[in-house]
Amino acid sequence: MAIMMNGRSSMLKMELASPYIPSYDPTTPWQAEHRTGTTIMAVEFNGGVVIGADSRSTTGVYIANRVTDKLTKITDNIYCCRSGSSADTQAVADVVRYHVGMHRMELGEEPRVEVAATLFQDMCYNYRDSITAGIILAGWDPYKGGQVYTIPLGGMLVRQQVATGGSGSTYVYGYVDKHFKPNMTQDQCMKFVLNAITLAMLRDGSSGGCVRLGVITKDGCTKHCVLGNELPQFYMG
Repeated sequence: MAIMMNGRSSMLKMELASPYIPSYDPTTPWQAEHRTGTTIMAVEFNGGVVIGADSRSTTGVYIANRVTDKLTKITDNIYCCRSGSSADTQAVADVVRYHVGMHRMELGEEPRVEVAATLFQDMCYNYRDSITAGIILAGWDPYKGGQVYTIPLGGMLVRQQVATGGSGSTYVYGYVDKHFKPNMTQDQCMKFVLNAITLAMLRDGSSGGCVRLGVITKDGCTKHCVLGNELPQFYMG
């Protein structure tokens, strides 16, 4: 549109405001790293271990998967709970599963839980500058019974009676400290883990979906899935 100003013609470029102004780059979520969110948890009880996790995976601000299985099998009696980058944790779990399988063939017996935990620690420590992986390893063996090991970012290895991890774990530290008791029964542990993960999902935007539980004993692992409409109800103030 031409406008006369002081005898001269000036061309003014008129820019129409967009009816939609995004608060973030809409292409960013598709390019961001695929992450598991997450809230993961494991508890020792007399005779085994109960593990649990939410099922939400995110790519930036986009929920990429609502039903992710973050409880990954290493052997029949050893499972890991994954948090961090999906690609990194899956790759690490695959490598550990391979080495544990070779270890089983060499010894002619099922590997100890501590052996698998040490392999995870080696991977997470040696590649700590390249990967984002927080692991909780849980399982049962005839030597030490049910065991829970935490391998956080950086590659530290600690055995704990109860362990939580992921972005949602910060919201349930108080609940876990108050309600955990040593030597709980299997049913008590399952209820404890279910309640803790549900509370974390209510507060953490990166956790959600359903709750997956696993009970690991000398007989193997039994998995359970609690759907969203079956989760326990809590007051939201």
